[in-house]
Amino acid sequence: MPAGSGAGWTRLRVVFCDHEWVRLYRIGDQGEPVRDIQDRLRALGFNSAPDGRGRFDAATLAAVQGFQRERGLAADGIVGPDTWRTLVGAGFRLGDRMLYHRAPMMRGDDVADLQRRLNGLGFESGKVDGIFGPDTLRALLDFQANRRMGEDGIAGREVAEELSRLARAPATTGREQVRERQWIAGLPNTLVGQRIYVDTFCRNEAEEQATWRAGITFGRIIQDLGAHPVLSRAEDTRPSQRVRALRANRLGVDLIVAFAKPETDTPGVLYFASAHSRSAAGLTIATDVAEGLSLPVLGRSIAILKETRPPAVVVTCDPMNEMVGGRTAQGIINLYARVHDEVETYG
Repeated sequence: MPAGSGAGWTRLRVVFCDHEWVRLYRIGDQGEPVRDIQDRLRALGFNSAPDGRGRFDAATLAAVQGFQRERGLAADGIVGPDTWRTLVGAGFRLGDRMLYHRAPMMRGDDVADLQRRLNGLGFESGKVDGIFGPDTLRALLDFQANRRMGEDGIAGREVAEELSRLARAPATTGREQVRERQWIAGLPNTLVGQRIYVDTFCRNEAEEQATWRAGITFGRIIQDLGAHPVLSRAEDTRPSQRVRALRANRLGVDLIVAFAKPETDTPGVLYFASAHSRSAAGLTIATDVAEGLSLPVLGRSIAILKETRPPAVVVTCDPMNEMVGGRTAQGIINLYARVHDEVETYG
């Protein structure tokens, strides 16, 4: 986060998140860090300080919420770790800096633009999530080899200019969109053998217990129908959302169904959507699940949706209980049956 705290940090809160201390900036705070946030928002078209710079006032709150809505984040008006990372990343354009694979992975709008362009040219970089991961590295190396460029896996100004030259050709459907359509069309007409990752959020004790009940009910139902539920955590552990997302990728599951309490977000069934792309498969799953729960379908860009390879949805509502788990299971059952019927009817 920006350095400095100013003199009036009476409402400053600090949390421990993903192995680093992160400050939460909210209405009532003031100082240089708030000024930095306002400057970044203004550069992106969100007028955050018409009356006073360096004060997190009502105008800044509205600007933060507008930015969060645009980027698929919970519009709580608080600049926490996810909002801050997204805000910083939004300031980069392809060619502004050297992009490469590292730990921690590089993030930003420039990475998302690189992924979108590579996918559109047939070099599969995976989900357009703005994260420079292994798939993006492989796609970039393939692109550099194809264009007889130095194969260093670094996307600088030369790569950006080459991609811009090729962008003058007619646009094609991105590889990630094709893959998602293939996933939907390839669903079997039964849950037998399907590996489904059951993720239960655990940000506090109440959520940990409530989502566990819903997740276990969901898992038992789909297991009775021949699926293989894979739990994201043990009952008495609280791994971070990012760690659970990495585990899902490592296990190579077919899809992800998560349960969470809304906290500051709107109740609904969430699927991956950002300012750059959205998951067609995730939307399909979310639509079937939401119908049985009478919840809206909402696009979001949280870690379990953004940083996972398989299609994923998050059911977030209150109360969260066994009934929610059962109705979610019915939605997944309906998904497989409906897709099969559509293939038979329209295939």
